Amino acid sequence: MTLHLLASLVRVITCVVYCLSVKTGFISEVEVATAFMKAYSELGGDVSEFYHLFLETSCQDIIFWTSMITALAEPDPAKAFFLYRQLLQEGLTPDLYTFSIVLKACAGFVTEQHALAIHSQVIKAGFEDETVLRNALIHAYARCGSIALSKKVFEEMGCRDLVSWNSMLKAYGLHGKAKEALQLFPQMDLKPDTATFVALLSACSHSGMVEEGLRIFDSMFKDHGIIPQLDHYACMVDILGRAGRIVEAEELIRRMPMEPDSVVWSALLGSCRKHGETQLAKTAVSKLKQMEPENSLGYVQMSNIYSSGGRFNEAGTIRKEMDGSGVRKEPGQSWIKVGNQVHEFASGGRHHPQREAICTKLQGLIGQLKEIGYVPEIRLALHDIEEEHKQEQLFHHSEKMALVFAVMNEGKLHGGGNVIRIMKNIRICIDCHNFMKLASGFLQKEIIVRDSNRFHHFKDNICSCNDYW
Repeated sequence: MTLHLLASLVRVITCVVYCLSVKTGFISEVEVATAFMKAYSELGGDVSEFYHLFLETSCQDIIFWTSMITALAEPDPAKAFFLYRQLLQEGLTPDLYTFSIVLKACAGFVTEQHALAIHSQVIKAGFEDETVLRNALIHAYARCGSIALSKKVFEEMGCRDLVSWNSMLKAYGLHGKAKEALQLFPQMDLKPDTATFVALLSACSHSGMVEEGLRIFDSMFKDHGIIPQLDHYACMVDILGRAGRIVEAEELIRRMPMEPDSVVWSALLGSCRKHGETQLAKTAVSKLKQMEPENSLGYVQMSNIYSSGGRFNEAGTIRKEMDGSGVRKEPGQSWIKVGNQVHEFASGGRHHPQREAICTKLQGLIGQLKEIGYVPEIRLALHDIEEEHKQEQLFHHSEKMALVFAVMNEGKLHGGGNVIRIMKNIRICIDCHNFMKLASGFLQKEIIVRDSNRFHHFKDNICSCNDYW
């Protein structure tokens, strides 16, 4: 039985037990409701029913409230933070675990403002020196785009555990600072674990440091007695593949002492897309379809590979197969905070009330950037539409709309407008990446884009990833 099927079975059993608890009335017991909230959040289940139950319950128990916040922290950080504020209004006192969970929710916001607010409350509550909260702060600040604050928290820690070191290493990797991660690693005064090497290898992958990655991978067992696991192999496939050493990446997969999972095949597929390796990409897509039939990644990447090579008929066939299978691609969305409000942009910005003004401003910026070298990357746009419509599609990508809206409201931005922070739910495309580089120089601003993989710091026409993402 695969892990996917096993997880589904456990969710079904949990639902059955939940229904029985409702039928018998035990669900009204705080301990029972709390246990179900914890189970559903850990299983990645739908917590909407428990949220309704929570709203109907007049329980003044900090554990009950914290359990509900825990269930919402990742899927809906805004609602989790709202509940935290409600908790305070109800006169409840957050404990150490409550603060750690709220900081986890803060990691999902566009800026570090929420994390800073919780940090001040942690200090006021007398928990400033608690290692678990400092670790949570390192993670939250890094995910919100402030690697400087993560580093400050880490350096001020009197006592660091393994999670502290791993969190800082991961933070450096997330922001494309592999050299800093590799410099920090020898300073560890604790024995590294498997997570330590995932963080190091991920950092090398994000920065194209192939030889360093190979050295670290080889040292795992030889120097530290740690047997590489699936995550480590996935990182190595990514490191080799992105550098164009795809044959070596494939050989590594063949030599793995365990069956490769979807993460390994996804890493290989991403490398195939980057370097136009069609045949090997087909193998990776086939494996992904078997493991995750509802995931659009394989279809989208294969279509992109065909389109990049000018094989538009094959790309069209892939899109039809995807539609026929009922698989839907996650639509691109971007978020930016202006004043006290977070604005959401979908591709085209159709639902934003200022769409016309944004599009007009965007067209002007595009024209200015074209004068200094911007060339729209239209290879991956649909083949069966006119070229001018392909460009229009690219021009209205959500992160471009968000950038222009930020420029229109720069006086209301966090930090005064010198830094523009955009959060995106999927990987930034090649065209938007090129666009942001030129825009950073033209506008004389730092543009920070957090996509599904990492942070991109655009400044003076250069990205922190060195075009390696």
